[in-house]
Amino acid sequence: MKTELSTARRTFADAAASHIEHGGEARYLARIIAHFGDRPLVEICPFDIKQMAKALYPEGSNATLNRQALSPARAVMVHAYERGWCDYLRIRRFREDSPKRRDPASPTWLHTFARQCMQDGHPRLAAMVLFMATTGARVTEAINLRWRDVDLRQRRALLVKTKTDRNSLRSLTGEVASRMMDFQENAKPGDRVFGYAHRQSVNARIRTICARAGISYKPSHTCGRHSFANNALDLGLDIRSVMHAGNWRSLAVFLGIYVRPHPNASRIVAERFGQYQYGTEI
Repeated sequence: MKTELSTARRTFADAAASHIEHGGEARYLARIIAHFGDRPLVEICPFDIKQMAKALYPEGSNATLNRQALSPARAVMVHAYERGWCDYLRIRRFREDSPKRRDPASPTWLHTFARQCMQDGHPRLAAMVLFMATTGARVTEAINLRWRDVDLRQRRALLVKTKTDRNSLRSLTGEVASRMMDFQENAKPGDRVFGYAHRQSVNARIRTICARAGISYKPSHTCGRHSFANNALDLGLDIRSVMHAGNWRSLAVFLGIYVRPHPNASRIVAERFGQYQYGTEI
């Protein structure tokens, strides 16, 4: 009876603390814990969790609600179930629209953009965009890159605590390393490599450069991480190698969101098959 009583008193906050203590992901949990507080686990149902998501992110898309509310709350409830603190809850995700595929920056676009940057006196922006496009780094990771985490001699950079909360080592091309070397002199270890502090300022500058160069505007994530994925595959690299190099952990996300089918995919495949002739003798 004593065990049943203590179990009945277990709260969401108790389960969240245990979840984190045993290696669970803490990202996004603070607001959820504040919402449920000391509410007993046995009094929380799937409807309550969905209402929590809408209350915390009233303007958020269904994808945001799923990622930042339902998934972390579900992880806590599953942990509580595994500890025998509550029954298992089946929580249906909010329906998400298929993501709109973005047109990545082609090598020609990147060349034109970098040339305009140099003409306008923005060498750091050129280096930053090329860094993202050839390493798969996110814009926030590029912004937060410090000189102490860069080794230009070995041509590598360490992205500290990326979106997945894991450090990630990236290799640099010779050109990117050379461009970065041009403004390394007199830099302190803690200085930002590319000099920008906010993604909004990066995208505003990219938009200006695109207008002056007469090319379509592509925000930092499109001309960076999206371009890395598609251009690497166009070079003939296999999917697993590209995902590993860019630190993608989900094949569904990589193929469903980042990789854009070639507009002439049907013709290209037919031409490849056409290399084989079946009408002659072996």
